[in-house]
Amino acid sequence: MANKTAKDKAAAAGKIDFLTPKEIIKELDKYVIGQDKAKKSVAIALRTRFRRNSVPDDIREDIVPKNILLIGPTGVGKTEIARRIAKLSDSPFIKVEASKFTEVGYMGRDVESMVRDLVETAYMNEKTKETEQVIDKAKQNAEELLLDLLVAPPPRAPKKNGQPEPEKNSYANTREKFRKMFLEGKLDDRFVEMEIKSSARPPIPVIEIFSQSGIDDIGQDFKDIFSNIFPKQKKVEKVRVPEAYEILAREESERLVDNDKVVQNAVQRVENSGLIFVDEIDKIASREKSYGPDVSREGVQRDLLPIIEGSNVMTKYGIVKTDHILFIAAGAFHVSKPSDLIPELQGRFPIRVEMDSLSKKDFVRILKEPKGALIKQYYELLKTENVSINFTEDGIERIAEIAEEVNIKTENIGARRLHTILEKVMEDVSFEAPYKAAKKVTVDTDYVDERLKDIIKDDDLSRYIL
Repeated sequence: MANKTAKDKAAAAGKIDFLTPKEIIKELDKYVIGQDKAKKSVAIALRTRFRRNSVPDDIREDIVPKNILLIGPTGVGKTEIARRIAKLSDSPFIKVEASKFTEVGYMGRDVESMVRDLVETAYMNEKTKETEQVIDKAKQNAEELLLDLLVAPPPRAPKKNGQPEPEKNSYANTREKFRKMFLEGKLDDRFVEMEIKSSARPPIPVIEIFSQSGIDDIGQDFKDIFSNIFPKQKKVEKVRVPEAYEILAREESERLVDNDKVVQNAVQRVENSGLIFVDEIDKIASREKSYGPDVSREGVQRDLLPIIEGSNVMTKYGIVKTDHILFIAAGAFHVSKPSDLIPELQGRFPIRVEMDSLSKKDFVRILKEPKGALIKQYYELLKTENVSINFTEDGIERIAEIAEEVNIKTENIGARRLHTILEKVMEDVSFEAPYKAAKKVTVDTDYVDERLKDIIKDDDLSRYIL
């Protein structure tokens, strides 16, 4: 019985609870090539969430997530790993850039905005789920409301001898005939007059002021204020029957969804399974001490610290605790080092993983193996133009070899280099596809070299083009 209770508690955190760390890595392998150390770390972090939901209540609050710091150049899979585990675990997820934040007292995005954005994302996800649960009922209601517009009900009349008037029977039959015509699409070209809710308030000017919840929510705050001052009005419009049905179904689903429940579930999911990916954290790390009126990188770090270690953040949906949100930070750390972060922030990222640079062998696998592999994308895209693309093994290896060479000679942008090279290789085919007589194209070594020979020979041109 105890095991069943623990499983029930764990089920609230998402479908990831039924996957072991090895199974999580297996799922990640479908989208990210290599980076086994990083996959192992995030798999353990996700499994730890499952374990936390299964422990006794008196110790659960003391178990904090082990935040992860991913160190490596761009394009090696840092963001993709974070995005995929969020989708896999059905967790509220956002990606933010640390370089966009400024310390308290300066104009710009404050660090608490990342939590408010995460709650907003969770709210929209939960609302979508609740809408899906009531959509069938909403459509049924919308259908009845639409029939009310199409077939005006007869005036009420007293019953005779306890039996309904013939007019009532005639109305019911007519209504069913219109229902059948609507379902068969025979009324798609007909117009109906209906009341559509509209906001009668004037456009809200942009006003920049500071508040406790930050400048990011000011626009929404004014929107809520003006919605109370200027009540929503309805206007009568003529719309086609399918559009009227969609409008009615949307209004009914809004009415049927319990917004208080949506808010409660959203806040709960953020607090227990939220995931924030903080990219470019190396941009706010510096060995140089800055003084004066300029925004200091250390100041941004100190503002991030309470959010990451756990604090209460005021949002439009109420107070949100960040104690159990999982933070995954990432940075290239070309100029600075992780040790250049302030000690307090370093301590909040106990798990550090150095990402591997991608080699030719990795590029070959990236081109072929993932679910959304690039060559699969080009094959499906050109297939819509009845063009058949065949990438040979030597052609794929040549593309991977060039990507590795360009990354070594110029800036290392990882797997993103494959996008630029492949786009250049496929440029002529993509342009000529609608007019091409020969509908089969073989991409081999000679084909790749022919398309890139001028660029590869000229180092300056290669630096700009690839």
